[in-house]
Formats: sequence, C-alpha cells, structure tokens
Amino acid sequence: MQDVEYTTNDDLKFNEVNTSSWQEEEKKKKDKKNKGKGSAKSYIAIALICSILGGAIGTGVTYGAMRGTIQSAIKEAKSKTNNGGTTTNINPISSMNIPEVVAKVSPAVVGVSTTSVSTNVFGFDMGEQEGIGSGFIFSDDGYVLTNYHVVKNASQVKVIFSTGKEVSAKVVNYQEDADLAVVKITDDVEMPGKVELGDSDSLQAGEQVIAIGNPLGKEYLGSVTTGIISAVNRGVALTEGGEKMNLIQTDTAINPGNSGGPLINSQGEVIGINTAKIGSTGVEGIGFAIPINDATEKLDTLVKQKIKFGIAVRNITEDLSKQYNLPVGIYIQSIEDFSIAQKGGLQPGDVITKIGKKTVKTVEELNKEKEAYSDGDSIPIEFVRKGQTMQATLVVE
Repeated sequence: MQDVEYTTNDDLKFNEVNTSSWQEEEKKKKDKKNKGKGSAKSYIAIALICSILGGAIGTGVTYGAMRGTIQSAIKEAKSKTNNGGTTTNINPISSMNIPEVVAKVSPAVVGVSTTSVSTNVFGFDMGEQEGIGSGFIFSDDGYVLTNYHVVKNASQVKVIFSTGKEVSAKVVNYQEDADLAVVKITDDVEMPGKVELGDSDSLQAGEQVIAIGNPLGKEYLGSVTTGIISAVNRGVALTEGGEKMNLIQTDTAINPGNSGGPLINSQGEVIGINTAKIGSTGVEGIGFAIPINDATEKLDTLVKQKIKFGIAVRNITEDLSKQYNLPVGIYIQSIEDFSIAQKGGLQPGDVITKIGKKTVKTVEELNKEKEAYSDGDSIPIEFVRKGQTMQATLVVE
C-alpha cells in the first residue's frame, strides 16, 4: 500500500540516463535540437543513478528507539571536523590500501530493492515494477541511509546484504529536496556491519575515493570503483529549475544502481552519498555525491517516523482536471484499512484540496504541510467528493 507521501504517476522512471530529473514532467521533455543539420550542442543532463527495471516508490514505517545510536554516529562524524580551517592535510600513515578499505566497508553496503504497482489515474492496477539502488548501514539497529529517489513511491522494500541475503525493510522517513531517505531493516537478523562516517568538510580536490554499490542491478552487487575528488562544493541542480545543491564532484565510475551507495575516503570513512552523474553522449567521468556532513545534520529528523495517512494518490493537474472533470488537487486512489484517513472518513475518489488553511495542489505540497503536525494532533482536511466540497479531521496516531 502506498501512502500520501508519494504519487503513483505512471511515467515516474529513472532508467533513462539522459533525464534531468526524477519528477514526472521531466519524462515528457525530449531534446530535438540534435536532429538538425550542421553543428549542434550536445545535450548534457544530470541523471539520477537509480537502476530501475520498471519504477520505484516509498513507504512509511515506525520509528525505533535509537536516538542514542544516531547521536553517537553524528558526534563521531563531527569530532573529525577540522575547526582550524577549511583545508586538512591527509596523513598518509593513517591511509589504507583499496582492498583494506573494501574489506572494512563492504559488509555494511547494501542493495535497496523496491517494488511498485503501476496504476492509472483511477487506481486500477497496471502491473508491478521493480527497481534497485544502493545504501549503507549506519547503525547497529539496522538503519540504512540512501537516496530519496531510490525509494520514492515504493510499496515494498527489501535490503540485500553483500552476501546476497535479502531481508525485509521499510522506509522510515525522507527529505525530497535533499534527496535523502532512511530505511529500516525489519527482519530480526544480525547486522553484517556498519559504516564509519567521515568529515566531508575537510575534503580536497585530488584525494583518492572509492565507490561501492550495485551498478546496473543485483548481478553486479558490491562492485568497487575508484577515482579522485574532482571538485568540492560544486553547485548542481538535480532537477530542471530546482535549487542547486553543493555536491562533491568525482571521476569515480558511478552508474544506474549506484544511487545511495557510499563514497569512501582512504581511511575507510563514508564522506559522500553517490547521487547523480552527467548523462550525455561523449561525457564521461563526471559524477556527484551528497556530502556526508549534509546528511548527518538531518539524521535526527530522518530516523523519526513520517506521518502516514494510509492513502495511495496521484496529482490532478490542470490538464487532468479538464480531461476527467475533477478539481485540481490530490486524488485518492485507495485507502489502507484502519488508517487515519479511513478513520477520518476519506474515501477513494475524493480529491484533497486543502490541509489546514493551506491550499494544496500536489503531493509535495501536502507533504510539506503535514510536517507541521505530530502525534495526537488533529489535521483539518478539505476535499471534493462528487462535486461537493466537504471537510474531514484526521487524528495523527
């Protein structure tokens, strides 16, 4: 069952290397300029690197009592920061060779496999799709850090250990604009390892780095590639018109399926999360990673359960509104039994138009407004049912 946190639009796919975004509208844009005669500029796009056999989706889960573990990981990472300046000399004595780094880190690097159900605008099942990305275990409790676009819209999530063993997992929380998500392993199993978080603020161009992940899917689980830091604080927008993020640029080979996997320094510490690459004919060796310090700042929030309405939805755009004679808003395709949406009186076919006093037209806007509420709060919802505007109150449990 999918929840309000994500939309089930049919065109959400990430296997196109020349797409500039994981947002649905980007799939509709195609570059036709290169077809003309004479000289033409090459089309260069930032491509998210999640390997998708069909689509990818995300789900909500309960928040475990692990604040101490998270704080320990954050404190350990922050203690490595050089407070005396912006550059740090690497001590070669403390460096490890590549096989040593791989032996230290690879047990904690996992595959993140997702299953989604593709549906049409009215929620009818159009078949399952599968996708895979990467991630890494950062706590003894089995919490995994990965990219948001890896788990976006997932109805089912599994984690694959480096041994090939698959275990059940759920998405705890995510931050879409930061492209970060935390997944929790739910099976009662011993964790094969956990990573050590480094300090991305002290990185310098020219440092050697290693990437471990699953390029192109399960067949290449745990692949290792090496390279250098090409640049730091590189301003890159992962979506067309989106805000720029300060990312690490690297020439380390990263490919579809590497999304969410670790970028590691020569001390065996995770200093980045592999996220995107330049996708264009004739362009090689330009990949990007989210600095690990940016992620550790958000871990306290990411390990807490996201409010879950228990509804599968999709956006009703202006075009769909005209086509189906529905209001612009968030169309409810199905509702999970015993969810707060069901208890509050919402039904499949309702179109949510307001949360509190805020008008919402997209799932993303609804999610943003949800963040203002917590356990025990009452959430006023305005929706349209069969042409009539109605109200409901959802009580957060």
